[in-house]
Amino acid sequence: MGLVVSLLIQGFGLYAAQAPGPEGIPGLDKLGHLLMFGVPALLAWLLGARWLVPVLILHALVSEPVQHLLVGTREADPLDAAADLVGIALGVWIAATCRRRWGHDEGMGSTAGQSQRSP
Repeated sequence: MGLVVSLLIQGFGLYAAQAPGPEGIPGLDKLGHLLMFGVPALLAWLLGARWLVPVLILHALVSEPVQHLLVGTREADPLDAAADLVGIALGVWIAATCRRRWGHDEGMGSTAGQSQRSP
């Protein structure tokens, strides 16, 4: 449910007629982009929906031009797309680190179970 909610928030934030949030704070919109893509990437990875990560990457790359075309009051910003991609990478990194630490990623480089093997 959290993944669906985060994707709905992402859609609203990206395609609203006016950028949500307070204005006048430099860089705040980049933090918003980072979180709008990082949280869904983190949740997708943790929930095993890793197929969603490439979809998020594609959406990050096309959302800025689409946003400009669909919402005339919004402008495409390559730095927003970069913040989206950094958010995805950060979300996946945090999720993968947590899964390894909690021992839930046996096939992803975890050392759990290796000490039980005999040479």
